[in-house]
Amino acid sequence: MSTIKDFQNNIGVTFSNISLLEQALTHRSFLNEHREESIGHNERLEFLGDAVLELATTDRLYKKYPKAPEGELTAYRSALVNTVSLATISKELNLNEYIRLSKGESRDTGRARQFILANAVEAIIGAIYLDQGYEAASAFIATYFYPKLDEIIEKKLWQDSKSLFQEKAQEKAAVTPQYKVLSEEGPDHDKTFTIAVLLNDEEIGQGTGLSKQEAEQNAARAGLSAKGW
Repeated sequence: MSTIKDFQNNIGVTFSNISLLEQALTHRSFLNEHREESIGHNERLEFLGDAVLELATTDRLYKKYPKAPEGELTAYRSALVNTVSLATISKELNLNEYIRLSKGESRDTGRARQFILANAVEAIIGAIYLDQGYEAASAFIATYFYPKLDEIIEKKLWQDSKSLFQEKAQEKAAVTPQYKVLSEEGPDHDKTFTIAVLLNDEEIGQGTGLSKQEAEQNAARAGLSAKGW
């Protein structure tokens, strides 16, 4: 059975105050079923970790891209620390094996779980900051977040693909893109959408996502690639 010591080994951080890590891994729902638990839930640590993550990534981007304007840096940062990125990192940390949830939350493996895991990553950052200071938290962030920067820049994942595709479509084809839902799969609380982007009724690209907005962005990104825009 996986233990919290195993998790420390996974992330390469040994806590002086192990209760901070336990708290970071404790969701509010767990406490509703374990009233005797003395460890609090992780929401305050998440709040703190979010701020540390924003400062560390802002500092990194400011120094790495000295000629990028403020708006572009903001977009880079958003792509680097959004829920999708945080949930991806939670998988790298195998966080799902260690997060403490209620029985009900444990059964839900859809979108709600992704948000919980994403928030727990921020809580872990907050816990590292309190236990070992900013430099240790920054080093953790550097290990798990910064390797994704090159892909974000190379694939232009920081851009609002829908806006860019519309701009290019109007400029090059004098037409406004249309989006069409091709399928909706799964229960209401955990749907996956597949959406196509069309120009003059011609399908240019498809995208999937856990919301229509996410699927449209992915379809627009596929359309940009297909058109070479």
